[in-house]
Amino acid sequence: MEEKCVDKKVKEETKKIVKKYPQEKDQLIAILNDIQEKYGYIPKQAQKVISEELSMPMAEIYGVITFYSRFTLTPKGKYNISICLGTACYVKGSQKLLDRAKERLKIEAGEVTPDGKFSIDEVRCVGACGLAPVFMVNEEVYGNATVKLFDEVMDKYEKM
Repeated sequence: MEEKCVDKKVKEETKKIVKKYPQEKDQLIAILNDIQEKYGYIPKQAQKVISEELSMPMAEIYGVITFYSRFTLTPKGKYNISICLGTACYVKGSQKLLDRAKERLKIEAGEVTPDGKFSIDEVRCVGACGLAPVFMVNEEVYGNATVKLFDEVMDKYEKM
């Protein structure tokens, strides 16, 4: 029963978002962006509404979502930890940061902790190569990162 209420709410909210834009396929990215901002991911129910409202096949919507790395189909934690594994960061030790994150949170990249508080993502570049290695918590960037800095930042977020 509860799941149906959630689906209904997502459907209603998605319709409101879609109605803000002209009902044309070229508005898909803007619509997906708004939905991603609202939910932190693109729920399947939202994809169904977009499909109906824009007369687009679900496969086409799914293709756009999976093409752009900005969009995700899975929920993230309240604090999403993104660890850069781009060349500059990797050479300067970002793999150690990823290993520490997985060890500390007891989850793999792409997963969420059971309490929904943290998730880990591997990213290829955050555009801060001069600060390598880099990790982010939500939109906050931490450069010249070490495992010690990572643990200090995690201590802070665990208390929040």
